[in-house]
Amino acid sequence: MTEFLAEYGLFLAKTLTLIIGILLLFAGIGGLLARRRDQREGHVEVKNLNDHLDEMREEIESEVLDPQLLKRRLKEQKKQEKRDEKARRKALKKGEEPEPERKRIYVLDFHGDIHASHVDWLREEISAILTLARKEDEVVVRLESAGGLVHAYGLAASQLERIRKREIPLTICVDKVAASGGYMMGCIADKLLAAPFALVGSIGVVAQLPNFHRLLKKHDVDYEVYTAGEYKRTLTLFGENTEHGRKKFVEELEDTHTLFKQFVSEYRPQLNLDEVATGEVWFGRRALDKGLIDGITTSDDYLFEACDNADVYQVRYELKKGLQERLSEFSVQALDKALTRVGQRLYNSRFWSR
Repeated sequence: MTEFLAEYGLFLAKTLTLIIGILLLFAGIGGLLARRRDQREGHVEVKNLNDHLDEMREEIESEVLDPQLLKRRLKEQKKQEKRDEKARRKALKKGEEPEPERKRIYVLDFHGDIHASHVDWLREEISAILTLARKEDEVVVRLESAGGLVHAYGLAASQLERIRKREIPLTICVDKVAASGGYMMGCIADKLLAAPFALVGSIGVVAQLPNFHRLLKKHDVDYEVYTAGEYKRTLTLFGENTEHGRKKFVEELEDTHTLFKQFVSEYRPQLNLDEVATGEVWFGRRALDKGLIDGITTSDDYLFEACDNADVYQVRYELKKGLQERLSEFSVQALDKALTRVGQRLYNSRFWSR
């Protein structure tokens, strides 16, 4: 029995090695093709959240309500729809003005990393919305970001400014975190809402880097930096940093912080910046007390209530999946299944050998 298990284990190991080799080959090909990702065209996907809620309600009703009661309710609902349609046609025949269209709410999602990578999708989504949105409509952004690079989040904030400049109401909902660059985006909103324990604030600037100069010097390694311009390079990873360079670097940080505060003050002039622009973050309820946000609620509650009086659409920009992404997804799924099977067989064989 022991010899059989050893041979069986060896067979599994060889098979697994072959599978991993093939999958790595596919992943490598996918990686090479990934460089061409930005050249692919994308498209905008729109989802009606009113219909989504109706479908969920109908599913629950079909399980909870008495079948006869549900049948009568659906019958009455169809009759009401016919009456509404008949009244609309009658009004059109008489030359009367039809009922005004309902307000539309367009919902966007922004999940920011340190590079604000999703800004490329955000600009496409906003461009699509601005082709149709009216001043009586609204844009809701579900924002989640702990911040990142200044220039990246500056661009993301500028995309949201496009909505404000066209006088379309902008609401931003924060369920988890909108800090630093995330708050730079959030403060642009006409109405900024946050969940009770969402983290908000961090109006500050931070920079940090290691320096390996002493380590290189210890091992007699020279590192030379040549620049043209007094402040072309203030601090360096491998060269010897000077007090003059450090002072200039701090001045640049302070200037960036000043610009950040001026930007926030432009959109939220009621804030006491001396109190809140300290780099601190606050939970939603504390942020409301300090004027950083305008209300406490979750994005779910806000949109749920909005569906009663408006047509709510989720707008998302999607890139068409190329060969490399399909290969990568296939590789990950196949590898996961293979490892799971091998693990289960080895686990079962332990008990079988007993």
